[in-house]
Amino acid sequence: MRGGTHGRRPRARRAGAAPAALTAGLLLAAALTGCAADGDGRTTLSVGTFGVFGYRQAGLYAEYERLHPEIRIKENVIERSDTYFPQFLTHLVTGSGLADVQAVEVGTLHDLAAGQGRRLEDLSRAPGVRRADWLGWKWAQATDPDGRTIGLGTDIGPIAVCYRKDLFRRAGLPTDREAVGRLWAGDWRKYLDAGRAYRKRAPAGTVFTDSAAGVYNAAVHGYPERYYDRSGRPLYTGGPAVRAAWDLAVRAAREGLTARLRQFEKPWDQAYANGRFATVACPPWMLGYIKEKSGDAGRGQWDVAAAPRPANWGGSFLTVPKAARHRAQAMALAAWLTAPAQQARLFARQSSFPSTPASYGMPELRDARNPYFGGAPVARIFARAAEGAPTLVIGPHEQQIGTAFTDVGIPQVEQQGRDPRAGWAAAQKEIHNAVDE
Repeated sequence: MRGGTHGRRPRARRAGAAPAALTAGLLLAAALTGCAADGDGRTTLSVGTFGVFGYRQAGLYAEYERLHPEIRIKENVIERSDTYFPQFLTHLVTGSGLADVQAVEVGTLHDLAAGQGRRLEDLSRAPGVRRADWLGWKWAQATDPDGRTIGLGTDIGPIAVCYRKDLFRRAGLPTDREAVGRLWAGDWRKYLDAGRAYRKRAPAGTVFTDSAAGVYNAAVHGYPERYYDRSGRPLYTGGPAVRAAWDLAVRAAREGLTARLRQFEKPWDQAYANGRFATVACPPWMLGYIKEKSGDAGRGQWDVAAAPRPANWGGSFLTVPKAARHRAQAMALAAWLTAPAQQARLFARQSSFPSTPASYGMPELRDARNPYFGGAPVARIFARAAEGAPTLVIGPHEQQIGTAFTDVGIPQVEQQGRDPRAGWAAAQKEIHNAVDE
């Protein structure tokens, strides 16, 4: 869900292992097994990540090595989560080739816990770890059915709405971020109402929002039960959250409120540079992307307002496999990297939003204003969304289900002009193919 050049992890478009991925996994396994004590007596801890987590860029590895001179840290990076995760599973099953610390994305967490969770350490027992340091819903996401904590939360993706003040002004809408937030407070349907008001006086060549898929993602993540209920019963065939988010997305597309773009593809990037749309649902990791793609022309034109409802889009965890070569040291490193102070430093460097509320009062967040976005108090806005976000029920094949709606069903309506029933049927077919694999 992210571009690789703006300090955040790239989006996993499709999950599932391919033969080439497994071959690459075996090659990586051979490389990782050599990570142990070196000739100088220092222990090398390996950290397996996907995309850009930012620990090296923020100086956290160097700081940990300074505090622990007997430790050396080596990061092994695979660009995409949907390539990384099948390889990680292969290593976990075979018990070889594993990094000492392995990152996982929230969308893969259920499949990991259900199939291989017992192969991971219970990190609630790691030194210095306190459950109270994390948002309750973030901690719950990594708690398996036996009550074990198989991952420590890193970043999260609380959702706001980024908007163009210059386009709002020309369309006769308010530009102050508090007033903008009041336009749609409490209901994504009000967001579409604002879009209809924008459309009446829209500057030539512009539309209200970037994509129907963006509307869908922002809305569906605000429900605790999206694709499964708490008993594990599937809801993706027509549950309240999916239906409400689908209807919003389809309405936005059919009423001409969207730019009919696919997120994270080249035309979407170009639309930022051209100022083609006025709003986009934006987690913290998207701010850097908007800045990069909009360039100097967008400086001071973009701002950030609260979303209609608190929601979270994305996030990751650090795990420690039981087969890791240096489990005790790895657990200590994972605990330190995810502690509030380090999460605050990571936000200052990478805009990765902390899952630890204690970070929100630290100077890196408390005083954070983004000059590109009109001096918006971004940390305060995102913290409110994070603290109000629901605890999501995460079930099997989360990534495949979500992308079936956003990458298959919705584009058939938005880009191809097909009837919504056809788009819905296409999404359901894609889901059933994934679930039945």
